[in-house]
Amino acid sequence: MTALPTPGATPAAPPPGAPVSFKPARPRWRETLGLLARNPTAATAALVLLAIIVVAVFDEAFAPQAANAQDIANRLQPPSADHPFGTDDLGRDILSRVVLGASVSLTVGFLSVGLALVGGTLIGLLAGFYGRWVDDVLMRIMDMLFAFPAVLLAIAIVAIRDPGTFNTILAIAIVYVPIFARVTRASVLGVREEVYVRASRSVGASDLRLLTRHVLPNAAPPIIVQTSISLAFAVLAEAALSFLGLGTQPPNPSWGLMLAEGRGYIDLAWWLAFFPGIAIVITVLCFNLLGDGLRDVLDPRQRTLMAGGGR
Repeated sequence: MTALPTPGATPAAPPPGAPVSFKPARPRWRETLGLLARNPTAATAALVLLAIIVVAVFDEAFAPQAANAQDIANRLQPPSADHPFGTDDLGRDILSRVVLGASVSLTVGFLSVGLALVGGTLIGLLAGFYGRWVDDVLMRIMDMLFAFPAVLLAIAIVAIRDPGTFNTILAIAIVYVPIFARVTRASVLGVREEVYVRASRSVGASDLRLLTRHVLPNAAPPIIVQTSISLAFAVLAEAALSFLGLGTQPPNPSWGLMLAEGRGYIDLAWWLAFFPGIAIVITVLCFNLLGDGLRDVLDPRQRTLMAGGGR
């Protein structure tokens, strides 16, 4: 009969030659999601953003009417059971236009930030990793772009290339490339001199392997946080350009364009500008709160405190 181990006793070492089992480490992304879920503010913001994204992707399923369906007999109707967000000066349903406008605003935000992320990260990687004249040339170009106020630069680019959704995406992307380049470069400068990078270089690892396998993964946390924050400002920039008539063009729905259309009726029909304005506020606030949560989770010192229960 095999003797049962005594509670509290140190388990005996396995005999020589016996297989040793190792418990696999928990994947870092799962640990990150677990810590993020323990942050109620960031978790709530993530859930709200997920709901907004679902509405934007399946916009026609959530919109009660077509975006430009007019009902002149019921123009400027206040919120009611038939029209929860009211109607505008052409009798169009505001709820439908807000839902369909979410698709435009988020599409512009994600595509513009995605382009800026790719371009800025590549520039920052090269500048931070190689240094010297590569760093000087690339970062001086970024400094020139960064010297212009972001909104004014975007307005100038759209004005040169004509208003429209595509040009809005391009303008916002160009504006945010220097931001991602500077964040990436600062992170790479701290990573490229780490022991594991030097060890890989000493055994003959190529620059491409060093950049993709060692430098970029370890420099990613600040870039991820910057992406979330930039999405918030991209939504604001799209709304600002559309409000000025340089972004999405009518009759296509856009939150910024709806604000511009409702500006002249603010005393007569407050709901024309209120609901698209609330949609912008909620979306931008959630992106910012999610960015704050990601910053806490991805910061090594904060991560240790959160994993240890705050002790």
